[in-house]
Parts: sequence; C-alpha cells; structure tokens
Amino acid sequence: MDRLSPATLPRLPAGIIKPDYDRAAITTGIVHLGLGAFHRGHQAVYTDALLKHDPRWGILGVSLRSPDTRDALAPQGGLYSVTASDGAGRQRRIIGALTGLAVAPEDPAALLARLADPAIRILSTTVTEKGYSHDPATGALRVDDPDILHDSLNLGHPRSTLAFIVGGLQLRRQRGLQPYTVLACDNLPANGHTLRGLVIAFAGLVDRDLAAWITDNIRFPSTMVDRIVPATTDADRADVGAALGLDDAWPIVTEPFSQWVIEDDFAGARPAWDVSGAQFVRDVAPFELMKLRLLNGAHSTIAYLGYLMGCETVAAAMAEPELAGLVEDMMREEVTPTLPALGGFDVAAYRAALLQRFRNPALKHKTAQIAMDGSQKLPQRLLGTIGDRLARGLPITRLALAVAGWIRYVSGTDEHGQPIALRDPLAAQLRALADEAGPVASRLTPALLSLTSVFGSELPRDPRFELAIETALDDLFQKGTRATVAETRRAAR
Repeated sequence: MDRLSPATLPRLPAGIIKPDYDRAAITTGIVHLGLGAFHRGHQAVYTDALLKHDPRWGILGVSLRSPDTRDALAPQGGLYSVTASDGAGRQRRIIGALTGLAVAPEDPAALLARLADPAIRILSTTVTEKGYSHDPATGALRVDDPDILHDSLNLGHPRSTLAFIVGGLQLRRQRGLQPYTVLACDNLPANGHTLRGLVIAFAGLVDRDLAAWITDNIRFPSTMVDRIVPATTDADRADVGAALGLDDAWPIVTEPFSQWVIEDDFAGARPAWDVSGAQFVRDVAPFELMKLRLLNGAHSTIAYLGYLMGCETVAAAMAEPELAGLVEDMMREEVTPTLPALGGFDVAAYRAALLQRFRNPALKHKTAQIAMDGSQKLPQRLLGTIGDRLARGLPITRLALAVAGWIRYVSGTDEHGQPIALRDPLAAQLRALADEAGPVASRLTPALLSLTSVFGSELPRDPRFELAIETALDDLFQKGTRATVAETRRAAR
C-alpha cells in the first residue's frame, strides 16, 4: 500500500477531510515541545483549522526523547490522519499543520537556533507531568534532577524542557528580539503559572539577570485542554489504512469531544484559535480545576481500580456496574462540592457527558496507559480534592479508595499474583518501599504516605486521611477489588 503524503492526497476517498489551504504558503510560527499523540489530536487540530485564514502558524513539532514520531511522519511530509469516533459514526481528516519535525537530542543547538527565529511567536509544550523536572506535590524545581544539573552548566547543549525554553529566550534576549510566549498544554495545576515558576527558577541557576528579564517580559498563559487520545494500536493503523486506501504510519484515533480554554495573555501575536472552537478567557483556573478533579480524577480512579479488576480499557471498566456507579457517585458527591462557581456552567451536564465519553466503545483507552506516572498525577487529580474535603470536615470514602487503588497497584503484583509493569519516575523507590512493607495495609500505607514528593507533608499528618487509606487498602488486599468497590459504594451512600 502506498504511503500518505502530499503527493497521494488527491487519491483519498470522498468523505475524508483534507487541508483546505496551500501548505507551501504556510510559515512556522509555533515550536511545540512534545510531539505525542495528545498534541497531534488536540492543539494541532485547532491550528490546522485556521491556517486557511492565517498561514503564519505552522508548527515545528519537536520530540524531546525518541525519534519514532519523526521517523513515522517525515516520509509523509508531516501529514497524518485524525479519526474521531464515538461508536455511532466516524469522521476522518488529514492534518497538515506540521511544517517541520525535529528530535531535540540529535541537534540541540539547531533547535535553539530555531527558537531564535523572529517568526517564532509561541513555544508550546505537551510533555506530561514528569517532563517538567518538578516536585508535583509542591510545584518546586527539582534541582537535583540529572538533566537540570547538566543543563544549568551546559545551556548550549540542553536536555530538559526547561533548558530549551530558557536557552531560546536567552538567545532572543541577546539578539534584541521580541520574546516568545510560553504556552503550557499539560495537566498541571495552574499550568502556565507553574511553568513560569519553574522556568524562572531554572534560569536563576544559569544567570540571575536572565531570570529577572524573563520575570519582567515573558507571558505564560494557563490553559485547560481536554480530549481523550488513546495510544495508537496496530489495529488502528489497519483500520485507518483500509479507510484511506493509504498507509498512515502513525494515525490518531480519538473522540469527537474536544475543549481548549486559554488565558488571553500573550506577549505578541497569537493564533485565532477561537475560530477553531477554543475559548479565550481571563481566568482558566475554574475550568482547569473542574477538569482535573472530575475528568482526570475519575480517569485515575477507573484506571487503578479497573486494572485491578482485570479491565483492559476504560470502556470495559465502565461496563462494570459497581465501578461505574462508584465513579459517578464520587464525581457528584465528593468532587463537585469542592469546585468553585463557574458562572452558569452546567456541571451536572458536564459530568453526564464525561460518563458517556468514558463508555465510548470506539476508544480503546487502556487502563495501564492512564495508570502510568501516578506519582506525578495523584496530587492534582485526587489529593487536592481530598485536602479540601478534610478541611471542611467532609468524608473522603470513595476518594480514599481511589488512592488505595494506586497503592495496591504500585505494590507490584495483581490479584492473581502476576507482576504489574510499573511505569513511573519513582518506580524504583515505590517498589523498594512496597517490597519492604509487604502486602500489609498497616505497614504499606505509612510507607507510601512518607513520600513527601507525592503526598506533601500536611495530608499524611492527618489521622483521618491515613485511616481512610489504610482501611480501603486493607479491604483491597483482604476482599479483592471487585468486592471492595461494591461494599464501598453501598457504605458511602
């Protein structure tokens, strides 16, 4: 089968949406760090939709580690397909927003030089929580991170996300160029504010004057991004190839729903993403908190408990009546009361839409994929909600079970004694603590809660928190996940 490429675009069947602009006329205005599935299924789609009207915003997509995405898409001229499916129908479109592809470790100096191009107005990031070299419990820079230690002494040959951002800004400052806007598109709490603090902290290790210049001149808008984009499978590739009549080495398969809320605070020109359906607002925080706690918090709950119940995908987990009911009850009874007012936004309708999205049979979103990097995700997805409820004297029964599910997951073996492939930046530390404590809730709970990089220092000191986690974890060990979910759901009503 021939490959998807600019030359083969005219051969696509009717019904496939193709770029409606001249790609040769597109110039690069955005450098994006983190060329993963989410960026290509979300921000790149919004950008693609406006290039007909404003061709200044092509994207140089940069992989910070692996060359796999570049190697897959380069023979396709940067083209790839996005299939949005909800089980009732499918829409397929070809995205042409990527004007270039780079792998940062292959030539860091070339990437820094590109960031000094005056045409670049935005540096955006989607590198997941672990890519920011920070302590997720506090938001502080991890100055002992090996990449940070290296980059603070070798800014001309950076390895980390923060060093590429700062290195590019240093060159622009030296050359008297207008600074670019740094746009975080990850599930970090107050992602723009958080990234700003990390960038300034790292710059302070390199050059205090540079740190002061960044403080005074650079804009870091916060964003809320929302679209479920599972990892692409070989079955997806086969299905897409059959539909296109062309081979797409790395297609995106996602859901129809997509949301992007952006703080309107840019250093200079910005794309009119609102034309593509994004929303520019003064304050992203209420939307972000709603999404982190309702969608992401529920997702992690489904992932850990669903995985332990033997459910490979989110849809399979949501087909378990007791687990689906527990998640719905948690969202309504324990999470929603902690959210700020959203000015008429219908939170109940949003919850209902989330449950429908989770049940989408067309999305093969693996529980093991969502379970990755839990040590980085728990603080913003679950622990913040728990802290708010405890401060108000409210119960945390369902939320505690979700956290206990994570502890049970990182203990290393499932309920059939099979090893769990733990993928987490703290994997070695987590396994060492779990192995020493053994599968005993009264020992394993305090061992894991001692991780201040995950739990901070306040929550573990609250006896209500530790008792709730230990009780739920003991039930998981003694009764199994399925029975514990059912009993917890009944007890919490």
